[in-house]
Amino acid sequence: MNEVIILKYGEIVLKGLNRSSFEDVLIKNIRRRLSSIGEFKIVNSQSTAVIWPKNEDADIDTAYETLQKVYGVVSLSRALAVEKDFDKIKAEVPEYVSDVLSSHKTFKVDARRSDKKFPLNSPQICVALGEVLLDKFPNVSVDVNSPEVVVMVEIRDTHAFIHADKTPGAGGLPVGCGGKAALLLSGGIDSPVAGCMMAKRGLEICAIHFESPPYTSERAKMKVFSLAKKMSAYCGRIEVFVVPFTKVQESIREKCPEELFTVIMRRYMMKISQKIAQKNGCQALITGESLGQVASQTVQAISCTDAVCSMPILRPLIGMDKTEIVDIARKIDTFETSILPYEDCCTVFTPRHPRTRPKETFVLSAESKLDEETLVSDCLDNVTSVVISQF
Repeated sequence: MNEVIILKYGEIVLKGLNRSSFEDVLIKNIRRRLSSIGEFKIVNSQSTAVIWPKNEDADIDTAYETLQKVYGVVSLSRALAVEKDFDKIKAEVPEYVSDVLSSHKTFKVDARRSDKKFPLNSPQICVALGEVLLDKFPNVSVDVNSPEVVVMVEIRDTHAFIHADKTPGAGGLPVGCGGKAALLLSGGIDSPVAGCMMAKRGLEICAIHFESPPYTSERAKMKVFSLAKKMSAYCGRIEVFVVPFTKVQESIREKCPEELFTVIMRRYMMKISQKIAQKNGCQALITGESLGQVASQTVQAISCTDAVCSMPILRPLIGMDKTEIVDIARKIDTFETSILPYEDCCTVFTPRHPRTRPKETFVLSAESKLDEETLVSDCLDNVTSVVISQF
C-alpha cells in the first residue's frame, strides 16, 4: 500500500508575491521535524505538501503525530496514492476507507480535479464512487449536507489521492518567517503558552530563564528545560539562556523599599533580557503577563517595566483570563510540568504588600541606591545556555 501524508497550508496561501518564501520556510521546518523519524520525500504543489516515505523504515505513524504540531499547516490527512486510472481508483477506494465507513452511517464523496486532463470531471467522480461505496457498504447512506464521513479524492499531477479523515493542524505561520524574539521563561503556566503563541505567528524563539540559587533549586531549572523541550515540539529548536540573578535580588532586598521589590526586579530582568536578546539577533521580547493577574501586571507596573526597554515587548496573553491560558497549556502539553512545585526566582523575597500602581519617579529614586552597571554586568558575564530540541 502506497500511503502518504497530505498537508494543507493555512494563511500562507494569502501571502501573494511573498508566498514562496513562506512555503520555503515551512518545507524546511517539515524536513527538520522528519529528519529523526526516517527518510521522506516532500513534494510541494498547489498549497499542499505530500509526504512520501522513501522506505519501510520511515515511520509514518510517528510522522503523522509530529506534523500535527508544525505551525503553518492547517490540516493533514493520511492518504492512499493511486495511479490516475479510474478503474484502479474504484478498486482501491472501498478497501482503503472500509474501517471508517464500517463504523458510520452517512457519507459523501468530495472530488478535486486539479489535473483537467483527467477524463471525468469532479461531479462525475463523486457520483461514480458514491455508487461503488453504496454497493460495498449497505450500512451507509449518502448525506451531502451533514455527512459523518467525507471520502476525498484528489486528482493531482502525478497521482490520485484518497483519504477519508482530516486532522486539524497547528495553524498559524511557519516558525522563522517572522523574525526572532526572546521569551522570558519562568517555569510557570503562562510563559510557555506565550512563547508558543508567538511562534505560531512565525517567530523563532529563544528563552531566558533567571535563577537564584540557593533560593531556587536545580530541579526548578530542570523543570524549565523540560518545558522548553515540550515547547520545541511546536517551536522547533530553542536555546535557553540561564541568568544567575541572586546578587540582583539580594541587593534589591537590602537597599530598596519592600513594596517596590517586584517592579524593580522586573525592570532588571528586562534590562538584562534586552541585552541578551540584542546579542542573539532578536527583535523583541516576549512575556506571559496577563493584565491584572498579579501585582506586577497592572497597567502602571507594566508601564514602569516597559520604560527600561527600547525594543518591543510582546504580551500575547495580556487580555486572557487564567482559564483560557490553562486550556492552551493543556493543549500544548506544558500544564502538568508547569504546576510542579519548584519555586522560581519570581517567588523569592515576594513583598507582603506590593505597590500595584508604582510611579516611575519613586522607582527611579529607589533604583539609584543600586550599582546597576556592576549588577547587570555580573549577570551577563555568567550567563550559560543550552540548546533544546525534540528533533
